[in-house]
Amino acid sequence: MTRFAAPVVDALTAAGLDPDDVERVVLGALLEDLALGPDVTTEATVSAGAVATGEVVARQAGTVAGLPVALAVLDAGGSSLLDVEVVRADGDRVSPGDVVLHATGPLRSLLTSERTMLNLLCHLSGIATLTRQWVDEVANTGAVIRDTRKTLPGLRHLEKYAVRCGGGTNHRLALGDAALVKDNHVAAAGGVAAAVQAIRSHAPHVDLEVECDTVEQVRDAIAAGATSILLDNMSTAKLLVAVELARSNPTGSPGVRRVRLEASGGLDLSRAREVAATGVDYLAVGALTHSAPALDLGLDLRP
Repeated sequence: MTRFAAPVVDALTAAGLDPDDVERVVLGALLEDLALGPDVTTEATVSAGAVATGEVVARQAGTVAGLPVALAVLDAGGSSLLDVEVVRADGDRVSPGDVVLHATGPLRSLLTSERTMLNLLCHLSGIATLTRQWVDEVANTGAVIRDTRKTLPGLRHLEKYAVRCGGGTNHRLALGDAALVKDNHVAAAGGVAAAVQAIRSHAPHVDLEVECDTVEQVRDAIAAGATSILLDNMSTAKLLVAVELARSNPTGSPGVRRVRLEASGGLDLSRAREVAATGVDYLAVGALTHSAPALDLGLDLRP
């Protein structure tokens, strides 16, 4: 059972975040700062009874994500006496100077928690901001932007939450919620058909996606019964052929009208709309989580 105060638990739960998972991340992050002793700078410069109000302010334009996590940091950092108000909501677009959160309470607690809070909030907001750029780029094409498992160890659930805040969607959360047959699996099984058959026998109810590098492999994957195909590093011309093949071949799986297609590899914003216009269902963008620059947010104390 998490040690967070009830309002923090409610905020995390409402956001679809597991309070126990967030607690693990937050306590680990705070421990990194306090493992060698208390905050000597703050204890030396701030009197024990000092009270202040701090505001988290956007320094640049972007999409905010992680505000319930910021509340959790303040709570776990000994700031449970703080009066905290969340001014904006996760998923909101912000401009320079916008206040997203302000808190009044013991200044020592606020300053000790500051860096951990901002590290997580800036990182998650950076992911949401980059995701929103991709989502805006493919607007009205029917294609969906989704992430990958290229996440920082220990932060997967938070990073994938940030993708959702930016308007994207999530692919696999782990290795057990769907099957993704890649080239090494094909080699180990002895071919695409053999790999698909093995998975269908082992886990018949999971979504089954096959990575394909060529149009010929797409044909093989469709014939073998894949419900989804990852089109890896394909040109626009090859993507168009793959889309036509998928539209012409129902999967035979209940409730699935046709094979779903996911473009992946070598994608960047300049090509996003062109790829989306081919008719693929998804654009897989690993950069959303492994390369998103942090959104610049800062904590300002009121005079």
